[in-house]
Amino acid sequence: MELQVNGAAAFCYTGGKAFDPAKPTVLFIHGVLNDHSVWILQTRYLAHHGWNVLAPDLPGHAKSAGSPPTSVQQAADFVLALLDAAGVARAAIVGHSFGALVALEVAARAPDRVSHLALLGVAFPMKVSAALLQASLNEPHKAIAMVNQFSHSTLAPPPSTLGPGSWVYGGSRALMRRVLASNPAVNLFHTGFQACDRYADGEAAMALVQAPTLFVLGKKDQMAPPKAAQSLVRAARNAKVVLLGVGHQMMAEDPDGVLLAVRDLLRA
Repeated sequence: MELQVNGAAAFCYTGGKAFDPAKPTVLFIHGVLNDHSVWILQTRYLAHHGWNVLAPDLPGHAKSAGSPPTSVQQAADFVLALLDAAGVARAAIVGHSFGALVALEVAARAPDRVSHLALLGVAFPMKVSAALLQASLNEPHKAIAMVNQFSHSTLAPPPSTLGPGSWVYGGSRALMRRVLASNPAVNLFHTGFQACDRYADGEAAMALVQAPTLFVLGKKDQMAPPKAAQSLVRAARNAKVVLLGVGHQMMAEDPDGVLLAVRDLLRA
């Protein structure tokens, strides 16, 4: 599905089902150097169980045109404009990593438009080490290898996104390389990491959120360890925490665990 958002084409994966205005909607927001494909299991399940699914590629990423957001706030502007373009007045919002910060900002700015909020692999502040920021700028492929080392707790968990025995580390690395190459005009890696590093409004934003909030955190996450989310958990009014025994790339390492956690939130 393609929508015109802020004058540019935005690609949204819909889980294999046509968009139906009569159904409730859940919107998924990916993280840095990812795209809609990280949500493949969760989006297809929900699309076949009564939900509209919108899983966009962020502007300037993969199949979406436009200028990549340089801040969490700009990305939140895009999400709200996307909902307007789709004619969606109210939606559940699910975000991972950088996408979780964006989802939080959306829920804070427009609490009446967010029915449920799910924050996966979130941290606040989401600081990025100086060495990793520098590598993302000058040696992005080296930084991709570094991030994947920190983001995975195992090589081939059963089951995994593409089936038992799939090499999740290699799949994630290939995806990041592909998304990086999709926009030769902008270093999406460094731009995204800077946006994470500079975001300072997390606790203030959480205080404005009205929707029930789910935190899905990885016990083995070295990029956003569970302790780094506790300031947001404490600031949330209506929070539930689910701990999975995985790393940062939880949609690949435990896709079923992520799906069940999100499904239970939406049922509530």
